[in-house]
Amino acid sequence: MREIDLLDSYPKAKRDIESRAAAVDDQREVAKQFGREYFDGERTQGYGGYHYDGRWVRVAERLRDEYGITAGSRVLDIGSGKGFLLHDLRQVIPGVEVFGLDISAYGIALSMDDVRARLVRGTAAALPFESAAFDVVTCINTIHNLPRDQCKQAVREIERVKRPGGHSYVQVDSWLTEEQHQKFERWQLTAQTYFAPAGWRALFAEAGYSDDYYWTLTE
Repeated sequence: MREIDLLDSYPKAKRDIESRAAAVDDQREVAKQFGREYFDGERTQGYGGYHYDGRWVRVAERLRDEYGITAGSRVLDIGSGKGFLLHDLRQVIPGVEVFGLDISAYGIALSMDDVRARLVRGTAAALPFESAAFDVVTCINTIHNLPRDQCKQAVREIERVKRPGGHSYVQVDSWLTEEQHQKFERWQLTAQTYFAPAGWRALFAEAGYSDDYYWTLTE
């Protein structure tokens, strides 16, 4: 297992924690539907408008360089949303085979045209793919939205669908300081399972996860 931040080039947005915290009790159930309100509704319900702007290009390049992704590589993104990362992987690695899974019918319906046919609706806890099917599996800010038992099963599923010698990267909500913890509790809408790093490492170990991971921190 390796702790590594592969999203270090992703722009960090300034979060209006006070506004989110004031509305969070009323908005959590709306956000957990992962529909229009979550992606393209008010900021108190989710993204506040999730539109393509090219910010995943550098992440795609980092994944390419870190994991040796080339034409013909099979990459799965769990929690793919509107498919922005998969689209950018196709731009920076011509010939790569991309696949995505998301719980949101809305996100898939409004996904990028060039990847929509490769997106399927489902849960990370029961991936509808054959074992050892992918060279690289990414799962960014997704499994913490599941209850703990399903979260652990999702990690097992990531290991199952990754080919021997392949790579996986999991990023989840966590905190490094008590200040970050308090901000996270006031900001989060959809997370059901979350820990400080030690708790996540324990869950990864229980699930037999052996690859890369990092944290999404509320600043």
